[in-house]
Amino acid sequence: MLFCPVIKPFLVGVLSGFITSVPVGPINVTIVNEGARMGFRSAFFIGVGAVTMEVLYCMIAFTGFASLFDSSLVRALMELMSFLLLSILGLKYLFAKRIEVNVLAASYIEEKLHLQTAFTMGFLRILLNPVVLLFWITMATTVISHELVSIQFTSKSIYIAGVGVGCLGWFWFLAHEVTKRRHCFSHKTLLNISRVSGILLVGLAFIIGRNLTLDLMNLP
Repeated sequence: MLFCPVIKPFLVGVLSGFITSVPVGPINVTIVNEGARMGFRSAFFIGVGAVTMEVLYCMIAFTGFASLFDSSLVRALMELMSFLLLSILGLKYLFAKRIEVNVLAASYIEEKLHLQTAFTMGFLRILLNPVVLLFWITMATTVISHELVSIQFTSKSIYIAGVGVGCLGWFWFLAHEVTKRRHCFSHKTLLNISRVSGILLVGLAFIIGRNLTLDLMNLP
């Protein structure tokens, strides 16, 4: 039982990081493109840059919005926002007919700053996607309100470390697979990955919605 305060938030963090990373967006498409063109090392370091920004956004979500979790009413409202956001994203990925990626802004900044490193490319892809911060705010609301992670600094730190491991694990897997099996990563493959991530997000939204209903019934 002594390991529960450590293992539980870490595993929840790993799962959260994995769920966040799987949806096919700018970063995954960039890894696939660079992996096929430049090989594993370049593709993986794009993922490392992305993970760095993911973790920073996660830290902002947990530290900047922690005080909101004290009010049951505010917590319920944030859970409602989480349910709506995850439902919309999940259904979007689940029923997507093609991969739509807008990387013009990031590409423009990379060109203007003459950024050559794969790490910086991945970092910018996440930095210029404000939905990522919004997603981590919803995840912070969910895991704290359902006591999967406590408000203690240690628990939140372990969770954030788990997020980094989960994100990095997915990007390593993607970079490895696209390098080894680059001929298999067609548009259809990316679309199937997107649909799987949609199922995960809809499932998470369902759990949040069920718990939100119970919480609203218990409000004074």
